[in-house]
Amino acid sequence: MAHIGVDRRAGHLARLEPGAGLDFRGTPFTRDLLTELLAALTDPATGRHRLGPADFEEAEFSGDAQFARVDFTGDVSFDGAAFGGGAYFTGARFEADLGFVGATVARNVWLDGVECGGGVCFNKTRIDGELRLETGTIAKSAVFRGLVVGGDATFSGIEFIEPAVFMETDINGTAWFDGALFRSDARFDGARIAGKAWFDGAEFHHDARFDSATLGEDVSFNGTRFVEGAAFPGATIGGDVEFGGNEIGGDVTFRKATFQRTTVLGPLVFPRLLDLSDAEFQSAVTIEAAVGTLHCRRTRWGSTAALRLRHAEVDVSDAVLQFPVSIAGRSRPFVADGRELEVPELSDAPVRVASLRGADAAHLVLTDVDLTGCQFVETVHLDQLRLDGRCPLALPPPGLRRIGLRPVRWTRRRTLAEEHHWRAGRQGADGWMHAPDGTDVWGPAALAPVYRQLRKALEDGKDEPGAADFYYGEMEMRRLDPDTPPGERALLALYWAASGYGLRATRALGWLLLAVVATVLAMMLWGLPQDDPEPVSTGTVTGGRVTMTTDKPDPVNPQGSYGSRLSYERFEKSLRVVINSVVFRSSGQELTTAGTYVEMASRVAEPALLGLAVLAVRSRVKR
Repeated sequence: MAHIGVDRRAGHLARLEPGAGLDFRGTPFTRDLLTELLAALTDPATGRHRLGPADFEEAEFSGDAQFARVDFTGDVSFDGAAFGGGAYFTGARFEADLGFVGATVARNVWLDGVECGGGVCFNKTRIDGELRLETGTIAKSAVFRGLVVGGDATFSGIEFIEPAVFMETDINGTAWFDGALFRSDARFDGARIAGKAWFDGAEFHHDARFDSATLGEDVSFNGTRFVEGAAFPGATIGGDVEFGGNEIGGDVTFRKATFQRTTVLGPLVFPRLLDLSDAEFQSAVTIEAAVGTLHCRRTRWGSTAALRLRHAEVDVSDAVLQFPVSIAGRSRPFVADGRELEVPELSDAPVRVASLRGADAAHLVLTDVDLTGCQFVETVHLDQLRLDGRCPLALPPPGLRRIGLRPVRWTRRRTLAEEHHWRAGRQGADGWMHAPDGTDVWGPAALAPVYRQLRKALEDGKDEPGAADFYYGEMEMRRLDPDTPPGERALLALYWAASGYGLRATRALGWLLLAVVATVLAMMLWGLPQDDPEPVSTGTVTGGRVTMTTDKPDPVNPQGSYGSRLSYERFEKSLRVVINSVVFRSSGQELTTAGTYVEMASRVAEPALLGLAVLAVRSRVKR
């Protein structure tokens, strides 16, 4: 239209009426020409420009293209158009679809406050300046696949009624989605945002997916609402990921994500799953989360990390820890904007570690976490694990139990969940915790080394009393292992029965008291002679010389009934003999042959029992 004469062009524009359809495919436009066109389409009743279906495919705009306060009543297409300046649609209304496929814009594109009754398509559009699409509504699908923006991109307050697709979008500045409302799916697969990304106060009513997205700097989700959760599988994140005051109805997953310079992730507070499996953290990071479940399976920590958690059940299976990583239970709620963040569904649940299988525990520190159901078998460098604070493990079944018809009372001690699983599978076991479905059940041969390594870990941390239970568990597994030689098993059984492997002082003292009573009784009945033999001296006179010989007769076995032998005098003598035997001394009391053998046995057994009792006490108070 620029090549025709002025009079002819004026006549053509005069024939146009507001709402007329336009076909300007491939037409070059100057700023003045566009102004004349829109003036011819002005609705006198509203003072706004009104266009019907408009086709500007491959049109060329030499300067800024001003479409402010234009009402597009039909489909409008700028596919393949070239804008030498910017394209400005502030306050425009689109009753049907808007197409910008393959268009190139040398400066900015502004669509502030637009209302779009159809869809928007910016596939493979290139905008060298900034893109602004604020405080409006897009009634149908919004597609920005392959969009390239040289500056910032702003979508603040926009309401997307149908799916919003930002797949493979490339934004070289900051991206603003604060206050945006996504009523359907939001897809950012393969998108790249070089600057910061702000999603504060946004709402995602369906899937929010950032598969393989690249977020170059900080990402903020403060006050963001995720009705069905959010997914960042394979994403690359260059800065912090901030959450706070969120409402999250589904899971949040960062599977296979790479955190390059992330120092803060969270606080995430919601009752479902936070999945960091296969993720890689390349810098020191602090993760704050109050969630139902936290998966860190095969997660790689390339620097130090602090996981400050509430309520979560944590799975660290096969994780790679190249630097110190701490997992700590937090007693107080997280705070955001002066408000405590809490999950009512999880208010009573402690932080629980479900599994360390396959993980390298050389750099792992656990503080105030529940290890009741934790699986330790196959953990690498378990002897270097550090346990701080209160880290309870499973306890044996309390009270009297039965194995078949035999009543038993299990010794109270800290036990592995795997021991529970093994004992629960044995015939007649009662009260032990069964293995969850799909969980391997390990026998004593596999559990003994685990107890040994945990014992060493606590001993290296100068917690000798705490290590005692793990020594007990190790000895139990050795005793119950069918591959242990019979002689060794018999010796371990005797050690267990006598003193609980040198850890149960009351058991050793009980046996000592029983041995003392039995020895005193045996001495009174058979050990002490009828009377203490008196020495007899005889002499021989030979000339003027007298030769004296003194002999002591052999002790005479006691006579009379057993009742007559149980006198106070004989009890006192027997007690002295036994007490001297306990401290490994000889009493000097004359004894019968039977009494001599009883004393010999007591001088071996009773000091040993006393020593085991002392050893048990020392194991509980040793520093």
